This record gives sequence, structure tokens and C-alpha cells, in this order.
Amino acid sequence: QVQLVESGGGLVQAGGSLRLSCAASGRTFSNYAMGWFRQAPGKEREFVAAIRWSDGNTRYADSVKGRFTISGDNAKNTVYLQMNSLKPEDTAVYYCAASRFLAILATMYNYWGQGTQVTVSS
Repeated sequence: QVQLVESGGGLVQAGGSLRLSCAASGRTFSNYAMGWFRQAPGKEREFVAAIRWSDGNTRYADSVKGRFTISGDNAKNTVYLQMNSLKPEDTAVYYCAASRFLAILATMYNYWGQGTQVTVSS
């Protein structure tokens, strides 16, 4: 079965860094885009970043541009999210997902992981 598994979440101080990983199994996603979304308590799930496997094109939410970097390792079928200069408002459960499109809408993503908690203290 298709499975996406996130890891690397944790508790960090504001201004710190964290690196999230998302390992895919069950199939390859070479013709897909991989994205990161996040959801804070009481808030809707929001787009963070995405990368298209075929050409490496990326897309970022304005709120994280310049602080977060998405990258992928095709051989490992794994996508990463390097998060720097973290702020308390970055606190959320972070989810990885796969889509046929380099999209910002959660409804465009077909496969989802279970999420990993990121908490940024002030």
C-alpha cells in the first residue's frame, strides 16, 4: 500500500532550526509533486511548500519564503523540509502529501502522511 511517513518534528526555541523528512513507499512518485502542509489547533490546513520531482521546481507560501527550503532525494523517494529561523507561529502538525500538480490547494493532493508535531517556543 502507498504510505507517506513524516519524521523530524520536535520542540525548538524561536530562531532555531528543524529538518523534517517524508519517506514514501508502495510506489514511486517520479511523476508527482511532493508538498508540505501544516495545521495549527483551530486553524485550517495551510500550504507550506512543494517540489516537483521531474524538474525540481519549487513553490513556497509567502509566510515561509526565505526561511524554509524543500528538497528531494529521488533515489530514496524522500522529501525534506529544512526549517530555519523558526517562529512560534510555525507551531503546527506538519503533513507531507503527493499530488500530480505543483499545487497549493490541499484538495489537489491524493496521498497524505499522518503528520509530525513541530512546536516552537518563545
